[in-house]
Amino acid sequence: MHATANLVGHGPRHVIALSGWMGSAAHWGTVFDAMDPAATTVALIDYRGYGAAREHPGPYGFAQVAGDVVAMADQLGWDRYSLIGHSMGGVAIQHVLALAPERVDALIGITAVPACGSRMDDARLGFFDKAVDDVGVRRKIFEVSTGGRLSAAWLDRMAAESDGLMRPDAMRAYLREWATQDISARIAGLELPVGLFIGEHDPTLSEALMRDTWMRFYPNATLEVIGNAGHYPMFEAPVMLGTRIDAFLNDRIRL
Repeated sequence: MHATANLVGHGPRHVIALSGWMGSAAHWGTVFDAMDPAATTVALIDYRGYGAAREHPGPYGFAQVAGDVVAMADQLGWDRYSLIGHSMGGVAIQHVLALAPERVDALIGITAVPACGSRMDDARLGFFDKAVDDVGVRRKIFEVSTGGRLSAAWLDRMAAESDGLMRPDAMRAYLREWATQDISARIAGLELPVGLFIGEHDPTLSEALMRDTWMRFYPNATLEVIGNAGHYPMFEAPVMLGTRIDAFLNDRIRL
C-alpha cells in the first residue's frame, strides 16, 4: 500500500473518503468534525501522486485507486465500509464498488462526477488540462464552480494551496479517466444506499444531472441540496454537510 490513512473518529461504522481532482486527503476542511466520532471512523487517504503519496511513481488510474482502497481496508481490518467521494472522488468510489461490491455498505457522493464521466468536449477538456500547470486556471475553476460568489482571498488561497500538491502526470492521468470514461455498465442497478449531496450554486454538478445519471444508475439513491454552497460544500457549508452525512449514515447503516 502506498500510504497510511489519516483516521477521524473512533466508532464502529467505517467510512473511506476520497477527494477531488485539485485536492488531497487534507482537503476536507472541518466537515467530519460535525459527525459523531463515537459512531463512525473515517479514513482519509491520498491517491497515488497526491498529497502524502505524491512521490508514488504510479501507474496512475482508478483501477489502481480501487486496489489501493481495498488494500487499505484490509490493512485496517475493515471487512465492510461506506465510501465518500468528492467531485472526481465520485468516480473513484464507483471503481471501488465495481471491484469489491460485497464489501461496500453505501456510497456518498458530494458534488460527485457520475459513473459515465463528466462527458467533456475537447474544448473543456483542454481548459482543465491547462489547470495542471497553471495555478491561475485552477483559481478560475474554483471561482466558476462555486458560482462566482466567494472572496478573492479564499480563491487565491485555494489555488495557492493546490500548487505542488499533486504530480502533473498523475493529474493528467486521472483527468483523462474522469472526464471521458464511462463505467456505468459495471455498476448500474446495484441496490446499495447512495446519498448524493450537491451545492445549490454548483453550475455543473446540478440536480438535473444527478437525476439523469446517479439516480438513474442506482435505484436507492437519494438527493439533498446543500444551501449556500457550490462545488466545495466541505469548505462553504461544512457543519451542514457533515450533519447531513451523519444523518444519512445513521439512517442507512445500522450499528
